[in-house]
Amino acid sequence: MPAIRFSGMASGLPPNIVDQLMDAERIPVKTMEVAKAKDEDKLKLITDLESKINDVTKNLSELVGTKGFTNTKLLSGDPSIIDGTVDPANATTGQWQIEVMQLAQKPGALSNGFPDRDNTQIGTGYLKFKTNEGTKEVYIGGKTSTLDGVVGAINNSNIGMRASVLNDRKDAENPFKILITGLATGSDNQVMFPSVYMLDGDSDFYFDAAKQSQNAKIKVDGFEMEVPDNIIKDVIPGVTLDLKQSAPGREIRVAVKEDMEVISGKIKSFVEAYNGVLTFIQGQNKIQKDKDGRQRLGPMGGDGMLRTMESGLRRLIQSPVYGVPSDIQRVAELGIEFARNGSLNFNAERFNSKLQASPQNVAGFLRGDGFQVGFVPAVKREVSALLDSSSGPISNRKRGIQQKIDSTNQRIETKERQLTRREEALRRQFSDLEGKMSKLQQQGAQVGAIGSSLPQFKQG
Repeated sequence: MPAIRFSGMASGLPPNIVDQLMDAERIPVKTMEVAKAKDEDKLKLITDLESKINDVTKNLSELVGTKGFTNTKLLSGDPSIIDGTVDPANATTGQWQIEVMQLAQKPGALSNGFPDRDNTQIGTGYLKFKTNEGTKEVYIGGKTSTLDGVVGAINNSNIGMRASVLNDRKDAENPFKILITGLATGSDNQVMFPSVYMLDGDSDFYFDAAKQSQNAKIKVDGFEMEVPDNIIKDVIPGVTLDLKQSAPGREIRVAVKEDMEVISGKIKSFVEAYNGVLTFIQGQNKIQKDKDGRQRLGPMGGDGMLRTMESGLRRLIQSPVYGVPSDIQRVAELGIEFARNGSLNFNAERFNSKLQASPQNVAGFLRGDGFQVGFVPAVKREVSALLDSSSGPISNRKRGIQQKIDSTNQRIETKERQLTRREEALRRQFSDLEGKMSKLQQQGAQVGAIGSSLPQFKQG
């Protein structure tokens, strides 16, 4: 039903009298909306806190691996000759002297030159390759009878070869040549390059240069060996070597060492995430200005859940850890301790000194048995308890606030329906009043008009 509107009141009441009355009626709704907004802000804060606690868990997951907090890196005396990567889970520290006597190479062949790549016809026939898998043939004719056509035919034949057209400017008149190579290096992938059987071409077609596949030859600590590829995985445990170029007679020192920067960076990331939680809690308990400019605690200031959470997290840092395979008992011995402002400090120099002196002790203290004993398992248990979806305080508090918000929304919806009906009733009542007052005014005007038309009698 469309709302009833009127521009003025015959009674002299203001035309927006219903709006004024409804504004007064809506005061309880506004009060509920303010309360709901505060609850929504608090829910956002708790979600933010949950995210910060998750960051602690994430960093711990990155820190704990099959070998504890260890990490390694590869150092090469000349990365332009030998480079590589390390698998920290399988690598062992040490150093080796490696000489690259010869690189592995693929088999290849280069054709004679032609004046163009897509016009001159080389004839009809076939190319024959002898490989370890037997003889392979590629038919040439029709659209494949140009250099580009031959390249396409070889690449589409699935015979383990790749071809391309080169522009060799050494011969300005016939610069275009076909280069064919095998797909793999090593003597086990040898190819006898093609015998050419072609008829009726514009020019002779043949291969005038070829190279055989070969193994790489290296010396490791003076012992010579051959490998089929320039990417080597089986020489140093947990290391993949990348042979870049040969350097006969020159030994390159390759070392696998603890990567102190990476390990220290992981600990620093953990401390930063941990501080993120503590800073959030401390911030809520500080006096701050609200939206109205009044000074008060944060929205969760004095919250018992935050006090309990902060106490538990601090206890983890301050308490000794027993039962670990290490003579380290407190995390402060690794340079992680509380500062005066209540946040954690990380002394990287002190940590690296401990790690260099005894990496087993550091890993033993931090990792423990990986489950029940150790600093990291203790922190993960505390964090898991906080984040438990069924009984954790974070989840319980989020559910409680969300239920309160939902209940407030229902009450607001109910009140709004009541106000809609109330407004419609008021508008009908004042509309009726407007009509009645208008009629009274009209009747009064008529009576006045009649009175003024009657003859006037003078008293004498």
